[in-house]
Amino acid sequence: MIDMKKIGIMGGTFNPIHVGHMMLAEWAVEELKLEEVWVVPTGIPYMKAENGILPGTERLHMAELAANGNEKLRCLDVEIKRKGYTYTYETLELLKKQNPDTEFFFLVGADCLFSLESWKYPEKILSNCTLVAAVRNDVTMEKMEKKRKELLDQFGGSIILMPFVRMSVSSTEIRERIRKGRSVRYMVPDEVLSYIEEKGFYRDEKSR
Repeated sequence: MIDMKKIGIMGGTFNPIHVGHMMLAEWAVEELKLEEVWVVPTGIPYMKAENGILPGTERLHMAELAANGNEKLRCLDVEIKRKGYTYTYETLELLKKQNPDTEFFFLVGADCLFSLESWKYPEKILSNCTLVAAVRNDVTMEKMEKKRKELLDQFGGSIILMPFVRMSVSSTEIRERIRKGRSVRYMVPDEVLSYIEEKGFYRDEKSR
């Protein structure tokens, strides 16, 4: 019997990566006994407008700065190197093909559980990973369990509900505060903040 590795996947625009992302990765490593969490910044996200999204290489670099010093975190450029729109199912299929001895756990926020049907080929997503939804105290476990059952009945696969602390930090709020000249200290890792300030990211209206 093959001894499967347990790896978490955390995808997202990461525009920019922030402390909420880092806490989710750390939390998942402990709760799910993961060997690593792979951070995968999106290339061109088909569900979001491109306006205001930094180039993938810059968002990847900020993720690498955030992960620096944490041996449990690894950043991948698989999506930013892909031409055209980025689809989660394609990334998971590729990673599964490249790592047949690995069990993947795809980490998402609670809100993603309620939008999964609008994603491209959700059945392919669930066939290549265990979906892990971070449950915060602003959504009842009863509501989450109901949605979990609906998705499993519709698409099959495996979905785990993982209790998680409520985080009000968002990339949108960070960009807006920077645009207004307000502090985002402690909302992003120090190395990321220094890089944002050095490059002057998110200061203009187009970065909203």
